[in-house]
Amino acid sequence: MRLVFVENGPIRLEGQRIVVRIGEREEVREGRVSLCRCGGSGNKPFCDGTHKRIGFQAPGGELEVED
Repeated sequence: MRLVFVENGPIRLEGQRIVVRIGEREEVREGRVSLCRCGGSGNKPFCDGTHKRIGFQAPGGELEVED
């Protein structure tokens, strides 16, 4: 799995199969998921693009997890 901190944007999780559990809800996604990093998303924990509207700024980077 790899986490990509998009410059001025979300945290993107990349992997084959990503399971997201929030309360009683479970969602399985394939490939990648973008998570809110600016705190402004109306669809937390997912990114809805609000970072662009509010002028969120943060450096980019990567974190790779190997099994």
